[in-house]
Amino acid sequence: MEDSIFTKIIKGEIPCHKVYEDDNTIAFLDIAPYTAGHTLVVSKLQVDHLWDLQPELYAHLMNVVGRVAERQRKILKPIRVGMLLEGFAVPHAHVHVFPMNEGIEATIAHIIPVPTTQELAAMAKKLRIN
Repeated sequence: MEDSIFTKIIKGEIPCHKVYEDDNTIAFLDIAPYTAGHTLVVSKLQVDHLWDLQPELYAHLMNVVGRVAERQRKILKPIRVGMLLEGFAVPHAHVHVFPMNEGIEATIAHIIPVPTTQELAAMAKKLRIN
């Protein structure tokens, strides 16, 4: 299987604005976000379907999703934090976690300007989980 863009990020071949990393997962800001702070939580094991992860790895990934969501709630203070599983753009198990101040239809329909590298770096610093 050819390396996905996420595997290239995990290997350090492509830069990212990381907010969390452990042995099994990595979380970084989406470069084309729905909202400021939109984070991707990715399994380091490249599998196409989230449902193909072993139960322990799936549970760990979802635990990290929860930690990222809590950090967004604390720092960005949205009304809600959304989670989206779509799996079409990148064939590598991942979860979108994003702050929301409107319903899902309005949130994902909004086209916000692509953030600059400096804006992504500042947001990653705010959201970083140590």
